[in-house]
Amino acid sequence: MAMRPCERVDLDFIDSAPYRFVSTVELAITPEQLFEVLADAESWPQWATVITKVTWTSPEPRGVGTTRTVHMRGGIVGDEEFLAWEPFSHMAFRFNEASTGSIAAFAEDYRVVKTSGGCHLTWVMAMKPKGLAARLGMTLGRPVMAWMFQRFLYNLRRYCDERYGG
Repeated sequence: MAMRPCERVDLDFIDSAPYRFVSTVELAITPEQLFEVLADAESWPQWATVITKVTWTSPEPRGVGTTRTVHMRGGIVGDEEFLAWEPFSHMAFRFNEASTGSIAAFAEDYRVVKTSGGCHLTWVMAMKPKGLAARLGMTLGRPVMAWMFQRFLYNLRRYCDERYGG
């Protein structure tokens, strides 16, 4: 499969991207347990239903520069590199390459805050589409995508409750 380069964006892109989706959820697990879930390649397809497979491609310990490959529905593959990895509070990654030419730049940011009942997750998906059709699709699809991404976090909450007996 031919991979196409994406812009090597940094953490600033999370705030400045032309398309940003911010979703939040309260989880009844500790930040440590949430990071356990996020580090588990098998967990992602369970809650982020667009994902079919996650493969870590660099050895542990995980940190800035760690890489993985994510396979998604529709045959889309992304090679990711982590821009932030602060255990139990913050992780972020970008696409270095993607199997589709419609993504100019893509990054995700996960921020975790401990709460009395567990933790609060804020997830930001930031992207810059490439080409008119992709931009148009993003503009028209924005409400549906926002709903879908929030739904992933409700799935994550259900997954965590089942995994940790919440």
